[in-house]
Amino acid sequence: MDRTAHSADEQLVTAADIARLARVTRAAVSNWRRRHDDFPAPVAGTKSSPLFALSQVRAWLDRQNKGYEESGEVRLWHALRAEYPDSMARGICDIVEALRDDAERDSAALQIARELAKETSTTEVLTALVDRLRNSPQRGDTDTSSTSRLVRAITQVAGKDATSVFDPACGLGSLLLAVGAPDAQRTGQDIDPHAARLAQLRAELEYSTTAEVRVGDSLRADAWPDHRVELVVCDPPTSNADWGREELLLDTRWELGLPPRAEAELAWLQHAYAHTAPGGRAIVVMSTSAAYRRTGRRIRSEMVRRGLLTDVIALPAGLASAHSQPVHLWVLRRPTSESDAATEVRMVDMSDADLEGPLEPAEHQQATVPLIDLLDDLVDLTPAHHIVQPVPDHFAEYQAVCDELREVLDALAQTLPALAEGDRDLGGAQLRVGELIDNGLVEVVGDKLRSTSDQLDTDFLNGFLRSAANVRRSTSASGVFRTDARSARMPQMDVAEQRRYGEVFRTLDEFERQAKRAAELVSQTVRLAREGLTNGALVPTDPERE
Repeated sequence: MDRTAHSADEQLVTAADIARLARVTRAAVSNWRRRHDDFPAPVAGTKSSPLFALSQVRAWLDRQNKGYEESGEVRLWHALRAEYPDSMARGICDIVEALRDDAERDSAALQIARELAKETSTTEVLTALVDRLRNSPQRGDTDTSSTSRLVRAITQVAGKDATSVFDPACGLGSLLLAVGAPDAQRTGQDIDPHAARLAQLRAELEYSTTAEVRVGDSLRADAWPDHRVELVVCDPPTSNADWGREELLLDTRWELGLPPRAEAELAWLQHAYAHTAPGGRAIVVMSTSAAYRRTGRRIRSEMVRRGLLTDVIALPAGLASAHSQPVHLWVLRRPTSESDAATEVRMVDMSDADLEGPLEPAEHQQATVPLIDLLDDLVDLTPAHHIVQPVPDHFAEYQAVCDELREVLDALAQTLPALAEGDRDLGGAQLRVGELIDNGLVEVVGDKLRSTSDQLDTDFLNGFLRSAANVRRSTSASGVFRTDARSARMPQMDVAEQRRYGEVFRTLDEFERQAKRAAELVSQTVRLAREGLTNGALVPTDPERE
């Protein structure tokens, strides 16, 4: 069977979903894809975000006995948590440095790590542990850990050309190491010494580069006071509201104005801009409210008036590590001269974009706004307020949906199977599916059964698998349904009769699919009709003209 074949309504999963399903890290899934030729091939998605058929993945995991025993990575993680309860970042550094230097010391965690490193490499052990740390709820000592999705979004904006990069809140170094040219000079600062140490270790092993990360509070004690670079990136920490305003009232970094006490983001923004060289850019993650809060209006106004702001990009929810709200990217550029200042701001609204998609804005999702249009009483920098959405052709859309709905309803009527009254007792002679599996007559593929014998019909098996009696057997006392094919029972029938049943079950599946599509189209039709009637795009027909 072609591994890439899949039905239109089959459930697809990402590599992260597979990792959760098998209780391993995404790095482990990547290893499986590289090391096992029979691992399911992607059936959709992109090269950077492939999608896999869930049924194929589950079948492969079953064949490999993956996900049933605790993996080495999981055992290592638990051992590290026991040995380093206060700082997992420190634990990862200690273990990986011991592997790298072939240190003599020993511990339970190091023993497991050595076994894993023999199977893969020290670098892959590091990658797996960092990936788990970034996605762990117990990462309290690494507050400034940017998610992989946010790093991808910022990298897309920043590009790979900058020859010098600085991150004043670099955390584990994910953002610092992702942007800029491969041989860029990379510098950073973080208040957590263990995170800073881990960032430098990742630079050496994962990225084969160097990074100098200094320790300290970037706002209160800037460790790079005269440092200027081509690209500054910053995903500011959000947990500490006390950023040191009273101590920094006369600080020279506040070129645009003294940040209000409750506006730590504007302090980080100006700190990032202060480290930007002429012609260079600063890309800073900001909350959506920073675009319109009255307390920050003066700083926003000065930033726009001086032509420093070039882009505001609204991103979807789910990118930040500390909360589930949408975020903005503000892009500032330091002019090389007065005539080099920006005269307009590019507004991009991708707040509804697919998190796994390419994050490339369509034409209707962006607009170029002259500075004068932003300098009103509010200086609201929210992209959605400056982008005029295209007016939909309600009539054409309504007609198209109505035409498709008629086709589906016609098909629905024709698909409904014709059934006769019966008086058969199917509860007599029955076979347990577990026995059929044990005898090699049936195999489980995902949540379904597949016949391997010409005496059993696959559609017949799957139809009775969903019978009321078998569903009851697969439902726990708490009401949770579990697919438990082995305990299911099938009535005994000759293969010809099985095929008659199987054909009806196939027809019912198609009928159900068409019914779901009809329900979707009904909702679309009603929505378009109501919108069109209430905004004037549609009007009732004149009966006299029909």
